[in-house]
Amino acid sequence: MDLVVAPRADGYAVAALDGGGEPTETQELTPAGLADLVRRGGDSLRLVWSDAASVYPPLLAVGVRVRRAADLGLQRAILRNAAAVAHTPYAQNPASAWDERHETARWAPAPTVDRGATLFDLTGGGPGLEECLAEHRAQRECLAAARDRGGLALLCYAESVGGLIAQELNHTGVPFSEATHDAQLRALLGEPSAHGGRPARMAHLTARIQELLEAPQLNPDSATTLVTALRRAGLDVRSTRKWELRTLDHPVIEPLLEYKALSRLHTANGWAWMQHWVRDGRFLPDWVPAGVVTGRWASRGGGALQLPKQIRAAVRADPGWRLVVADASQLEPRVLAAMAGDAAMARAARAGDLYQALVDQGVLSSREHAKIAMLGAMYGATSGEAGELMPRLRAAYPQAIGWVDAAARAGERGERVSTWLGRTSPRPPGHWYAAQEAARAPGESEEAGRRARSMAREWGRFTRNFVVQGTAAEWALCWMGHLRRALDDAPQTGAGRPELVYFLHDEVMVHVPAEQAEAVAEQVRRTARAAGELLFPGSEVDFPVTVAVVDSYDQAG
Repeated sequence: MDLVVAPRADGYAVAALDGGGEPTETQELTPAGLADLVRRGGDSLRLVWSDAASVYPPLLAVGVRVRRAADLGLQRAILRNAAAVAHTPYAQNPASAWDERHETARWAPAPTVDRGATLFDLTGGGPGLEECLAEHRAQRECLAAARDRGGLALLCYAESVGGLIAQELNHTGVPFSEATHDAQLRALLGEPSAHGGRPARMAHLTARIQELLEAPQLNPDSATTLVTALRRAGLDVRSTRKWELRTLDHPVIEPLLEYKALSRLHTANGWAWMQHWVRDGRFLPDWVPAGVVTGRWASRGGGALQLPKQIRAAVRADPGWRLVVADASQLEPRVLAAMAGDAAMARAARAGDLYQALVDQGVLSSREHAKIAMLGAMYGATSGEAGELMPRLRAAYPQAIGWVDAAARAGERGERVSTWLGRTSPRPPGHWYAAQEAARAPGESEEAGRRARSMAREWGRFTRNFVVQGTAAEWALCWMGHLRRALDDAPQTGAGRPELVYFLHDEVMVHVPAEQAEAVAEQVRRTARAAGELLFPGSEVDFPVTVAVVDSYDQAG
């Protein structure tokens, strides 16, 4: 049964739908009433809501998990732009408040949920029940008219599951040892300043840099003043970038590079970061599903997508628990081989290490060359070492490389491209079209032509990567969806139930009672295979994952 749910100031407006999607009963429920209804609904219930963030957190706060949902906001973002439904009124209608709300809401700070609360402070203000019913009906009609083989419907389903997972990750958090992280910070940065200044090691380095540059008031965090001081010392520099500093010969370079590294750690993941983002032994980032145009996830804060190696030791399982950390090996090249149906590249993928297989097949001379060439194929490298290697890769795997070449040519013409399931790239921005028009104008200047060609190639590189990165994001969604279901179905033990706690593009982390760790590790492998079979049935490409059962994240390698 589908149940449309819209938050109100004092609870929820709820409508039950019949098999045709029409409301049969409407009612108003308190948060406790909705939680009870979801508990009783079980697998037969699917919630339909404007977005998971507006309804799901209060249910999670009282221990209620939703099995299935349709996230109208996430689905709308797909359907309004998808080429497979571009002919429908839904895609052709002018933008509405739905579009503005979705874009605004996904980047607004998420509400804070009190883990101990049993009720949630609802504010309403989002789409009402009638609006949600109308939007759900319009999306059903749009999907029914899709000119594809069901890919968009699967993508909408997977995206909605992703919306559930994001809120569950936000609620659960990543197990994190504040004591371990504090010890790491003190070992690297020195003792923190009592007055909010630089920690001891950074303060010492600052004094050393000032002494070597004869600049007693120098602030090494100011790029402008630092460049001036370096030039005054006779060094020809244009910036303070690490690669440029390393080319210089001067006693200040070593302490300066060390200071810059420690400053990044202090700013991005220091004590202030821990105070803001870690609570009750959990690192609590704010996940944004489909936060990137390709469908990849983003984070609204906390640096969840860029946890540096220095702090991974602090990501630590609770006593009696383990972390199951898994990442998909060489995901994007495998996705490319599967999309293109390239049998030769599929054979290379089955060998385990795809890059080494390119060497073993005689395509390229070294694994490093194979990696450079493959990344160049997916990201559009046309010069340097990658450009020189591309002809051999193109000759060995004409279908796979032809697939991304075709996507690049489409982008250069200003056309849109789609992922395997149908997420469609945006059109080029207005200034792109203006540049192309200017280049075609009578009496065009040589500069205008160069600029137009450069912008066309740049957009072609974007569309080349869009089809691969976007399809890899779809595979990852399906992997997480399968894994979420498997973990939900796992037997409850006295220690608790395994919980998905972290996701990074092609990597997942599960926090699991120690006695269930090996079983969960096998579930992770099995669900990766299932994701490949779901997206590419009959494909020869496999999707292996590397799995480590560890006590802390740094041990996963």
